[in-house]
Amino acid sequence: MTRLRIGLALAGMAVCATAFPLIMPHARDAFAILAAQDDPSELADLRLNSALRNGPAPITENIEAALAAGDADLAGSFVELARDRNIAVSEELSKRVGDAVNDANSTSQFARRFATGLVTGNAEDVASLSGTVAGDLFVFGDIRDVVREGKHLAMGEDADHLVLGLATAGLAVTAATYVSVGGALPVRAGLTMVKDARKVGRLGEGLMHWAGRSARDVVDAPMLQKAVASGSVLRPGETVSAIKAAFRAEKAGALVRLAKDVGRVGEKAGTRGALDTLRMAEGPKDVARAAKLAESKGGQTRAILKLLGRGALLLAAGAFNLSLWVFSALLALFGLLSSIKATTERATMAYLRRKKARRLRNQSAAAALPPSPPLAGATACG
Repeated sequence: MTRLRIGLALAGMAVCATAFPLIMPHARDAFAILAAQDDPSELADLRLNSALRNGPAPITENIEAALAAGDADLAGSFVELARDRNIAVSEELSKRVGDAVNDANSTSQFARRFATGLVTGNAEDVASLSGTVAGDLFVFGDIRDVVREGKHLAMGEDADHLVLGLATAGLAVTAATYVSVGGALPVRAGLTMVKDARKVGRLGEGLMHWAGRSARDVVDAPMLQKAVASGSVLRPGETVSAIKAAFRAEKAGALVRLAKDVGRVGEKAGTRGALDTLRMAEGPKDVARAAKLAESKGGQTRAILKLLGRGALLLAAGAFNLSLWVFSALLALFGLLSSIKATTERATMAYLRRKKARRLRNQSAAAALPPSPPLAGATACG
């Protein structure tokens, strides 16, 4: 029975000793991720370590794919990420990326995209966004959007309430931008990017629903209908005054905070980085996390978002699953220590029992021996 108990303790010790080294790496990674869940920069670093553990192939493949798609900005972002993480990129590939970036930033290309953004109101990069923001700063773009969507609303047709709310908020923010001599420009640019992302279908579904609900509260629909009925892009001063009267500033806080975070991403990671964020975000918290990531990683942000998706912004695996790894490691360690303790105690008890039994046998054997006869010399003397 004693041998069986010692054998069970030894078996438990062997199982736990085998399981602990296997579980520990997963538990260590899980603990680090749980500790970094509120720090997008640290979380992204941990995810990148895992994604690039098997070599630089993902970096090279994504650079080639970005160049093939004509996205020099994304290719440059991957080169910057590779440089930061000491990953070698061939000289030939680096030269191709540099040439593509220089071509995309040439004066003629910039002027063409600026004009496109000014006229159409759609932004895809810094140049076209500059044109779009310029149009909105001169209130032409926002008036155009408010009048168009407002007339749909007045005629009982389907109106894009999100574009309508963003354009209305934009008119108010534009006035603040002039008053603060550009201090509100990131918010102004953020509103424009959200509006443009909505127009071209680059707004994540969850974020779109949230922004749509928020935008509805920003606009006083009956007052806006009256403003639109008498407004025109040819009379910007009168139209802006009428439209601003329909703007509920007290309801616009959440929408303005979203625009501010989008503007922060655009400042640090570029326009396409901001548009990538808007496409994958499920809510304003995702955008706020992306803003923190962009402030830390700068030009690497687009590459990180491309590699990791929303996993760069929040826990990709549930916190319960990660906690389970940590708990399993602690359980294996506890089992190992308990098995060592049980084995030691049972082996010690077995040794003490054997020693005691041996002593008792010796005492019994000594008691069973006949007494020794007296010596002859001792009897004569007596």
